[in-house]
Amino acid sequence: MHREIQKMREIALVYLDRSGGLQKFVHDCKKYNDSKQSYAVYRFVISINPSDIAELDAALGNYILHNPIQAAQIFQSVCFIAIKTLSLIDQLQTEAQISILLKPTHLPPLPSYVLSLSAFPFNYTSQRFYMSEGIVIAMGTVTKYTQGARFLCTEETCPFSEGRFRYIRVHLPGATESATVRSDFVCSLCSSPLQENMKFRVLGDKQIVEMIDAKVLDALKGYCNDKSHFRIQTFTVFLRDELANKMNIGDHYKIIGIPACVQNGLQATACIEVNSVQLCKPNGPSSVSKNFKYLLSLTSSSCWRFTAILVNIFASQVVPPGTYNTLKLAILMSLVQTGEKENADYLDLLIVTSDTLVTDRLLNYSVCLLPRGIRHPPSSEIFPSVSKDKHGTGSASIQACSAVLAKGGICYIGDLSSYKKDKLELLQSVLESRTTTVFIPGKKYGEEADQHVTIPVQTNFWSFVDVDSSSKKHIQKDNFVIGQMDMSLIPPNLVDVFGLLIYNEFPSCRLPSPLVHHVLKKAINPEATLYKVSQQFRTQDYEEFILFAKNLHVELSSEAESLIQGYYLASRRVRRDSVHGSTLSASALKTLISLSKAHTKLSLRKKVLEEDALIAILLLESSLTLKHGKSALCIAPNPVFPFDLSDENSLQQRDFYLMQCHHQLLKFIGAYGPGIHVNTSEE
Repeated sequence: MHREIQKMREIALVYLDRSGGLQKFVHDCKKYNDSKQSYAVYRFVISINPSDIAELDAALGNYILHNPIQAAQIFQSVCFIAIKTLSLIDQLQTEAQISILLKPTHLPPLPSYVLSLSAFPFNYTSQRFYMSEGIVIAMGTVTKYTQGARFLCTEETCPFSEGRFRYIRVHLPGATESATVRSDFVCSLCSSPLQENMKFRVLGDKQIVEMIDAKVLDALKGYCNDKSHFRIQTFTVFLRDELANKMNIGDHYKIIGIPACVQNGLQATACIEVNSVQLCKPNGPSSVSKNFKYLLSLTSSSCWRFTAILVNIFASQVVPPGTYNTLKLAILMSLVQTGEKENADYLDLLIVTSDTLVTDRLLNYSVCLLPRGIRHPPSSEIFPSVSKDKHGTGSASIQACSAVLAKGGICYIGDLSSYKKDKLELLQSVLESRTTTVFIPGKKYGEEADQHVTIPVQTNFWSFVDVDSSSKKHIQKDNFVIGQMDMSLIPPNLVDVFGLLIYNEFPSCRLPSPLVHHVLKKAINPEATLYKVSQQFRTQDYEEFILFAKNLHVELSSEAESLIQGYYLASRRVRRDSVHGSTLSASALKTLISLSKAHTKLSLRKKVLEEDALIAILLLESSLTLKHGKSALCIAPNPVFPFDLSDENSLQQRDFYLMQCHHQLLKFIGAYGPGIHVNTSEE
């Protein structure tokens, strides 16, 4: 066995030399040596590529993968000999003072190396490397732990009461603080109690994180076709030293670590000591379905027809084709304007409706088209909260919430009128800043000072308001402007921060007969496919379409930008009152750009054209009319879909109507936006 260990040491040295690890090790030693301070433990992180090391020596590669703690001792011996041979650290005395953390770059892509808490059995007793992945749902503050400590014999006449570093305690995966530093150690020579020499204690950073299988996202959706059942459980992750603060709450990570069982009183917790962290970025589809490609080629003569048909047949599993087209267009636009960039073009929707049941079903269905679509349960918090860490450390733990779990997706919060004033004020603040701040009182959680942790909220919000409920709870004002909707139930400032306000065109008192037939047939047979188009353009096809479209990088053309700016400046001059000045907020320009880009993505193009900007302007003008009343532009009540789309003639009629709208818009800009040059074409 000694001969095998010696061979592994030689191979380990060769690997360190070839991989550049030896050069990094020498550099780390220089930092320790320059400090001129003696430590109980000198810690080194060694990056290991299992494939490369297995090619050098299969036995060592297997040893690292299946006995990482013992394999670390091999590298420990190699590093000690290197330090002594090259005189790298003058203060180092014994091999026990060296602590090695092996950091594998990856593990073999085999099922036996994957650890999942949603599947049995959970083998936490074999202390070897496993790969696991999940979403961070809770994150503690960074605290200190003991990396290593030096102990001396309390018997003065004992040789081990001073001098060499004989008794060294080093943290091992899964070990608690009491396992590293205790008061019941005895001297192996004289059996006297050992006492820690506090001067040499080495502290490191520790962060406790709670993760959960990504399957939890399916459970948090309001509607799902997948009927399978699965078990979901959180698991505890320990991030130490250089890995502390490497994770963000709500993100999806792949981790490599060693599982362990931590005892906290009578409670045992399964955990993973992490050696490596990697952020998971899902790859979208490389193209859309053949049916969508064919539809795109058929409608290439017009910039508006493809999206018109796309919207017309969307969600035929929930509502009949041709109904709720304006709402469906807004939903699709919001779906493709999702992402995790800091300055993303967010598109929040607030729907005013009397059809709360059908609207809720449509939004629930649409949320499921994204991997990160979350239906917020009323019993939980929308935004992060703070609680005491359950592992007995007494530190604060920030709990994730619907808005954070919906990162890069949609957070559907249901009926806005069901929330209390403080929740609405917090929502308004988040929509304005796209961040939320969590307050951690230091006194309560054992910290010296209070902390304010700012968390980005990178999601689109959907909500609706029942107009019948609004009229019942509040006395309507008498001074409404033409086209203005009664929104007295919701604070005006909150309504303004929602990017788009949509009025659902079919009140419940006069439901169209196709919708009545649809609802009745679905009630009798929920699994039935009522329309042929539902088979041609399946839910899965729309999922792939949205994931492909949202990843398109689009840019504004100069013509589209000129049209948007012209409308924005003209509207600011038109929409004014004597008290507050312009009623058009600065965020309206961002909304216009976001809507334009969204329509471009739905059209599967990469350059925003004037035709895209026109749709954006009509949608925003309709939204502003609901908020503040009609302006001099004076658009129709349903400007984007003024009539049913039943055949090619209706599509041509819509194109002609939109060209008239474009001409009317240019006149409006020319009249109320002096000095603004917009390209016009004589027709």
